[in-house]
Amino acid sequence: MAEREAHVVAVLGAGTMGHGIAQVCAQAGFETRLADVDVPVAAAGRAKVEQTLARLVGKGKLSADAAAATLGRLLAVDADAACAGATIVVEAAPEKMELKVDLLSRAARHADARALFASNTSSLSITELGRRVGAPERTIGAHFFNPPPVMELLELVRGVGTSDETIDRALAFAAAIGKTPIVIRDFPGFATSRLGVCIGAEAIRMLEQGVGKVADIDRAMELGYRHPMGPLKLGDLVGLDVRLAILEHLHEELGEVFRPPALLRQMVRAGRLGKKTGHGFYRWTDAGAEPSDG
Repeated sequence: MAEREAHVVAVLGAGTMGHGIAQVCAQAGFETRLADVDVPVAAAGRAKVEQTLARLVGKGKLSADAAAATLGRLLAVDADAACAGATIVVEAAPEKMELKVDLLSRAARHADARALFASNTSSLSITELGRRVGAPERTIGAHFFNPPPVMELLELVRGVGTSDETIDRALAFAAAIGKTPIVIRDFPGFATSRLGVCIGAEAIRMLEQGVGKVADIDRAMELGYRHPMGPLKLGDLVGLDVRLAILEHLHEELGEVFRPPALLRQMVRAGRLGKKTGHGFYRWTDAGAEPSDG
């Protein structure tokens, strides 16, 4: 068995996905540095990891020693400090190409000479990102799923310039953090986003047309196709603004089948973004999720 690579992981972005990815890496035994626009925001992300670990300890799913060791490996720092000597840089920023290029270009000035540059993008071109960062052979898509500590899949996306060595190292890293990887060629929407948003968008159109209510449309996929969560509830969990951004990108790249439903645009304009705002297709409370349409 090949010796496990001793990675130092920088995670750029301390939001829902970023702090979850950082937790996964720290729990797997890697030194992990979490950064965001400033240190207080990164520290808030680390605090959320601490809360999650405390809940696991309380439920008997994690020992107190393991939780303490994980937190000991997880630092909240500024972006330059996070990337200093890092062997893997994972950006978990919003779906904006210019932002991702800027983050990874800055990271390249501080990271290890062999560092992998991984983007958690769910739809943007890894080929373009790698070219603009100036390290196409070491740039890869690493699409985690929400919540990262729970979801098994890691979608690895190979750009035109991504090297075989990078693929091999990324596969080994996926195994080390307990994920099951798939390798997908760089194409708009990759595999998971392209399939997922098709189902999600059609569910929203069905709601627009009065075909069924929120709970019934979701239950159709949960019970009829054994999906663990219906497409409308999943959209709420991912974030309806994120869903809209992906659909807009795929509509531009692939055509009319991905045109965003008008209802989705209206909800995003109204600030009804799903679980993160407490209201989307469901109302999200401490008691659980209730369909907004009654």
